[in-house]
Amino acid sequence: MYKVVAYQVANTLNIKESKAHLKWELLYSDSIELFFKYSSNKFIYMFQYGVMSFFNMTSHEIETVLNQIKPFCRDYISDKISDDVSVNIVPQTLKVEFETITLPNLNIEMIRLVMLNTSQSVALNRYSDITEQLLIETNLHTSFLENKGKLDISGNKLKKFIGKILNIKNQISEHLYIFDSPEITWENEQLNSLNLELKQTFDLKDRYRLIHDRINIIKENLELFKDIMDHNESSKLEWIIIILILVEVFDLFITKFFL
Repeated sequence: MYKVVAYQVANTLNIKESKAHLKWELLYSDSIELFFKYSSNKFIYMFQYGVMSFFNMTSHEIETVLNQIKPFCRDYISDKISDDVSVNIVPQTLKVEFETITLPNLNIEMIRLVMLNTSQSVALNRYSDITEQLLIETNLHTSFLENKGKLDISGNKLKKFIGKILNIKNQISEHLYIFDSPEITWENEQLNSLNLELKQTFDLKDRYRLIHDRINIIKENLELFKDIMDHNESSKLEWIIIILILVEVFDLFITKFFL
């Protein structure tokens, strides 16, 4: 039995620099991911969104690799989010079950698909935690609005909050191609079947939709906050104009009748 384990090791990984400096055998690369052969039947998968996946590697080997990639990490994470799955090899058998994948042989492309989906599961766990906390924070503001009839957040903080939500949405859209199939599955029915079953077993699509639903809820709330804030600012401006007009009229009245 083999094991695939994936970790969220950083906010982002510098793929270009990693490719230039890491000396393991490179089997596949593009602008956002690198797939290496570490040694016989041992593989490493790196993703720009800060996740690394390992196949058939010991804890010591993984720790050694993590120390090597630290220079290419932006905001290295010590307390890592992780996910793992066991891989069995049984001739002429392809089966995907909860926490156990059975492959007919040590096919590199099949292994890569298992590592890819495990990595995306870890990334979704991270974004789920982030959006859950943001939703909790948003709910605090809506509760204050309900109880006090006013907002407890300044315009500058609201703009930063909106920017944070937009950045998270962009990161998810850019890095997690949950609904797309890798090129290796396009002309291979067995690989395509494996990929679809892995997505279903890891529940990737439903978890992805849940995260997007949370983001949309938060965005709707923040847009409402912005409208309320704009209305308040507009009302203040109207009152200032009215006061200035009254002062001008009063000054004109004083000048005309008392001077």
